[in-house]
Amino acid sequence: MAEPPRRRRRRAAPAAGALTALAVLAGAPACADRSVSPLPVRPPTPAASTVGAAGPPTTAAVGTSTVTRPGRSPAPPPPTRSRTARPTPSASTALPRACLGAVRYDLVLAETELALLKSLCFATGGVLRIRGIGPGLVTVDRADLVSRSYEAGVVDIRFVRTGTVVVTIPQDGRTYPITVVVV
Repeated sequence: MAEPPRRRRRRAAPAAGALTALAVLAGAPACADRSVSPLPVRPPTPAASTVGAAGPPTTAAVGTSTVTRPGRSPAPPPPTRSRTARPTPSASTALPRACLGAVRYDLVLAETELALLKSLCFATGGVLRIRGIGPGLVTVDRADLVSRSYEAGVVDIRFVRTGTVVVTIPQDGRTYPITVVVV
């Protein structure tokens, strides 16, 4: 008769050692050697949370001395940004309704009928940009109120002082005056 094959026994010693090491590591947190400080937190305001909030400090007499229990002090108000108050525009400083303000107005000569454009209104600092014209063709009657520049077929006229300026633009053999009021 043949003997049944012998079953081999597993060794339990290495597995038991690994389990023991895991049990030891699981009991101690990984960050136990580092000290950690809590993050700063602003206490809640008394109006926001009334659950568990203590009232004002109370005083109780104990024998001949008095004991004051500390209460929750109200949180300081959040910091406010200081802003300079803008003065309200009076009737003399307000821009007229038709005035564009201190903006750049692009006037493309290939797309604009100059005969329909008679006048414009800008605030000081506004720019009239005329596109599609040669150098030296656009003229103004009050050069002391404007600053002009030309580059690559574009004329920029910046209105630097208040007053009235007549800008003259030639096109197709005619000249078209545009009265610009600067406030």
